[in-house]
Amino acid sequence: MSFENATSKLRWKRDDMIKRVEEEVKEDTKVVADRTGLEPWQVVALVATILLCLVGLVVFCAYRFCAKKRNKKGEVKKNQDEQGLVEGEEEVDILEEDLTKAPKKVYLGKLQYELKYDFNTQTLSVTVCQAMELPAMDMGGVSDPYVKIFLLPETKGIKKFETKVHRKTLNPYFNETFQFKNLPYADTFDKTLMFTIFDFDRFSKHDRIGEIKIPLSMVDLAQTINEWKDIESNQEDDQYLGDICFSLRYVPTSGKLTIGILECKKLKKMDITGASDPYVKIKLLDSKGKRIGKKKKTTVKKANLNPYYNESFVFVVEENTLNKVNLEVTVLDYDMLGGSDPIGKVVLGKNRKKLEKKHWVEMIENPRRPIIHWHVLKDPEPGDEEDEDDKKKKDGKKDGKKDGKKDDKKDATKDIKEEIK
Repeated sequence: MSFENATSKLRWKRDDMIKRVEEEVKEDTKVVADRTGLEPWQVVALVATILLCLVGLVVFCAYRFCAKKRNKKGEVKKNQDEQGLVEGEEEVDILEEDLTKAPKKVYLGKLQYELKYDFNTQTLSVTVCQAMELPAMDMGGVSDPYVKIFLLPETKGIKKFETKVHRKTLNPYFNETFQFKNLPYADTFDKTLMFTIFDFDRFSKHDRIGEIKIPLSMVDLAQTINEWKDIESNQEDDQYLGDICFSLRYVPTSGKLTIGILECKKLKKMDITGASDPYVKIKLLDSKGKRIGKKKKTTVKKANLNPYYNESFVFVVEENTLNKVNLEVTVLDYDMLGGSDPIGKVVLGKNRKKLEKKHWVEMIENPRRPIIHWHVLKDPEPGDEEDEDDKKKKDGKKDGKKDGKKDDKKDATKDIKEEIK
């Protein structure tokens, strides 16, 4: 009974309070109506309109505040576009200027790292020390940064690492060390160490702040490296064409140069569907750039950006001309209706530089032994598209091409047998 009495008292108090509020509102409304000469309902409507306007104003301000762009790159690009329009420049010129100048003007902070290589255990130790002056990616003027560390091109068995997330800071202190084990020193020449800096976001895709690329062929791993580097924007990713892996083997007694096209990775998308139909064309060139003998081609891999070929081809090259000739390896996107579009290429020879020369010299210094390396594809030249005679032969001589490839594979098999003997 006591519980029911308490409940009834609460209800009575609530109803009494509501009646009092209503009476006070009516009295205030009558007072305002008497002073302004308006009807009571008109006063109520006026007050409701003012309240709605205030609520709408608050919502609009909140929307404007939340709609601000977190990324400063967009503002920089917009300012450059406006300046170009004022000066009367064409849209194409503006886009070209943005691509060349914008990355240099945007400052994304800097990163300190340390590299140590242990020749005994074949281990590369990478320490991410700290970062400074990172851009604010969140609305509060801060970021939640972390770093991903990996090697390119990717290799099975080599792990990817990432640091811990540091909350609400533009100057994170990481001091974390990661080890790439079972990495022979000879394999570091064609590897690129990547630091990619992200802003962590719990409810959406993590924002990419920037990256640092360190070609290990340009680093002296015999000593400890500790340095700062500016973080670069990742707009250069569009220029990345992919990687190709192939082997070279030369037999001095027979003068046969065997190239084994193994695989490609992360090729550039050439078709509207977001894929490519890649194949590889190999040519032997003399010192003047003229083709020697017939060119070789792999099979076409339909709709594949990571094709696996494992096809071998043989060229006959005299030993005294090895220092004068070049081997051109071009990856193309097959087009049945028109000419094939080149994706990228690699040119090897004694007169080349860096890995292109190193691979060729290793082949000469190690006769009868296959030398395998990964190469980063470079921009093709205008003359690298499909030859006119190839266009004519597309429909009429498919069988001849197959026979040619079989002969090349037979020659490669003979070389292997000679080596075993």
